[in-house]
Amino acid sequence: MLQSIDTQAATPSSNAPQAIWLVEQALAALDADLGSAREMLDRLAVVLSSAARREERSFLPGSQARGAGLARGGLAGWQIRAVAAHVEANIGDTVSVGVLAARVGLSASYFCRAFKVSTDETPHAYIMRRRLEHAQAMMLETDESLAHIAAVCGLADQAHLTRLFRRYTGQTPNVWRRENRPWGRALVMGSLRRA
Repeated sequence: MLQSIDTQAATPSSNAPQAIWLVEQALAALDADLGSAREMLDRLAVVLSSAARREERSFLPGSQARGAGLARGGLAGWQIRAVAAHVEANIGDTVSVGVLAARVGLSASYFCRAFKVSTDETPHAYIMRRRLEHAQAMMLETDESLAHIAAVCGLADQAHLTRLFRRYTGQTPNVWRRENRPWGRALVMGSLRRA
């Protein structure tokens, strides 16, 4: 006679996420004991539904989920996605809070409060963060000058990019670029050897 799996004694390993462990346990129990397999799948459904609820609270890249449920007084998911899409499409242009608020049918002041409740950052901070993230990607992927990258990303000039970049990363854009480009270190090392 086959033994059923003791679901109370078995625990997931520290390396495997709980959902994967539950699927593995259900598959192992499938041939031996349908009751244990069904129990594992029920527990998996609970784990996945709680993960889905956490996912609903975090709509923007880098956003922190707040509390145990959706934030009261915040924006709906479609509103946050509409704002994010507009910012991405206009990253190099002026993006005003009034335009963002109008896109989701809210007044500018209510929009600012609701955005902060939903994402833990102001609309302006979000726009600046996304511009800096675009600048970082361009610094890694292209040889464009920092002045050009600043202009393409909607920043006033290279000095503006440098001030913001240092505030967010603690480094100047040039130093960050040299340290993070895989071929940048090789070029610097090669030029030092030749000298």
